Amino acid sequence: MKILIVIDQFDNSNNGTTISARRFAKGLQDDGNEVYVVSTGDKKDEYKFNLKELPLPPGISHLIKSQGMSFAIPNTEILEKAIRNMDVVHFYMPFFLSKAGLKICQKLHVPHTAAFHVQPENITYSIGLGTKTKVNDMIYTHYRDSFFNKFTHIHCPSEFIANQLKKHGYTAKLHVISNGVDDGFKYYGKEKLPEFKDKFVISMIGRYSNEKRQDVLIEAILKSKYEHKIQLVLAGKGPKESKYKKLGEKLTNKPIMKFFNTSDLLNLLKSTDLYVHSADAEIEAISCIEAFACGNVPVIANSPNSATKQFALNEDSLFDAGNSNDLANKIDFWIENENYRKQMEIEYSKSADKYRLKDSIKKMEEMFEDAIREYK
Repeated sequence: MKILIVIDQFDNSNNGTTISARRFAKGLQDDGNEVYVVSTGDKKDEYKFNLKELPLPPGISHLIKSQGMSFAIPNTEILEKAIRNMDVVHFYMPFFLSKAGLKICQKLHVPHTAAFHVQPENITYSIGLGTKTKVNDMIYTHYRDSFFNKFTHIHCPSEFIANQLKKHGYTAKLHVISNGVDDGFKYYGKEKLPEFKDKFVISMIGRYSNEKRQDVLIEAILKSKYEHKIQLVLAGKGPKESKYKKLGEKLTNKPIMKFFNTSDLLNLLKSTDLYVHSADAEIEAISCIEAFACGNVPVIANSPNSATKQFALNEDSLFDAGNSNDLANKIDFWIENENYRKQMEIEYSKSADKYRLKDSIKKMEEMFEDAIREYK
């Protein structure tokens, strides 16, 4: 198949959606497809159609950039050139670029599919309205009427988000397909980096943003009986970085906070004793799968707006979302039950096999083939 991916940002792997898009693009290509991309950037690659970045007012621009995002300026000429000879076009974001591309697909009668990656809470938590159900419902409705109900096939990274779309009146066929974890993330055994030898390492991967709730994790470690021996590593970047650094100054061992490339991330996960995912809102959280694929027992926020709780194999791996006392108790439990933890490391690493990228690629190809058959 000749597949076109339309996404506002593709070149820089600094947010989960872009990382997922890049993995899918490579996986689809490795499986014999021709894959092309329309996105911002200036890389002179044969597969890529470059667009200019949308300039935004300074305050808004800073917020968007801190989340690892940018928006593209739609260019009709470039979009028509990119779309015209494709077998199928797949859209990642429900914003200006995708809306312009959708109109061209309709005009040229080119099969098209969409993915649901932008949870309303990703927006509302950034402006202090994350818990306002009516506001989130309004965004679901806007997405639906302005974009998603113009498609007959939508990729949903989890059953949780598929149920949300059904609840909000989305009419397309919903394909529940994990974003997929690469085969490089597997249980290698524990081999701690020298700087972590005498520490109990707790890690979390994710943007430093309101909905990820790294503050709950820091507060829980402060309340732990074993606070003095815990080394927290927060892998990521984002607008809450300075706040979390200040909060982390209260810890005996100051948190390590930085963005990790894949190689460094694998080394971190080999050194990790316990993985915590404290987010209040998540469509899937591929970072959590990567962690337990490497044999890290997770402790996950049991939030009604998060799909990540689906990965917990038992109640010992769940805590009350936003409750640092409950999280502290779960952390202490896993520290005190080392043999049980090592047993569950194996169980969790096995459980990651159902989320492998190669399987997700096959399912994505099936969705594309369905869309193409409809048009024929």
